[in-house]
Amino acid sequence: MYAERASRLTGAVVWTNTPSGPGTAPVLPDGCMDLLWNEGRLLVAGPDTHAYVTHGRPSDWAGVRFCPGTAPALLGVPAHQLRDRRVPLSDLRPASEVRRLTAQVNAAPDPTTGLEQVALRWAGAADRPDPLLQRLVTALDAGRPVAATADELGLGARQLHRRSLAAFGYGPKTLARVLRLQRALALARAGVPFAETAARSGFADQAHLARDVRELAGMPLSRLLARPG
Repeated sequence: MYAERASRLTGAVVWTNTPSGPGTAPVLPDGCMDLLWNEGRLLVAGPDTHAYVTHGRPSDWAGVRFCPGTAPALLGVPAHQLRDRRVPLSDLRPASEVRRLTAQVNAAPDPTTGLEQVALRWAGAADRPDPLLQRLVTALDAGRPVAATADELGLGARQLHRRSLAAFGYGPKTLARVLRLQRALALARAGVPFAETAARSGFADQAHLARDVRELAGMPLSRLLARPG
């Protein structure tokens, strides 16, 4: 069973996932990066460009999902270096620090509490997220075209692409596509008919929606919606 709540860290979400049976639901691209806990270990999930499936026996997971573009400043690593990857935190931070943080998270009342405390401390010591790129996320999530948004932000295409790679793990067109997918899924899960979902979320038509869902989620929309949360 998956459950989430808003974090005390602005824009972040704290979540848990306890499998209720064999098999695991795919993790879909959402423009975010996560600090993860799994069986006493700390890991980092990079930004995904396609559905990510966890292999091996089912196990409990917990995490803090950072809003798009904010995690690289906390972790000290460009997002594109972690694209489509799950890596031990010890690959990114000194071993002594990771041992201390792991012990703190494991000693907390629950892993989400410990992870959230780590994230809050990191945020307190890090530079503030680039407000320009946060404006980019807001515009693209509202369905604004990439080129028009770049003009409004006063950025050239190459500069925007370079800054997006570092902050989000991929270029602005991929980010826009991922955010559009998430808008469509929210509508479809709320029971909006697929044709209306496509129109309201920015797809050319229902066939365009179906192609994108297959490419990004790895399965048809109807099958995706039928999976338990």
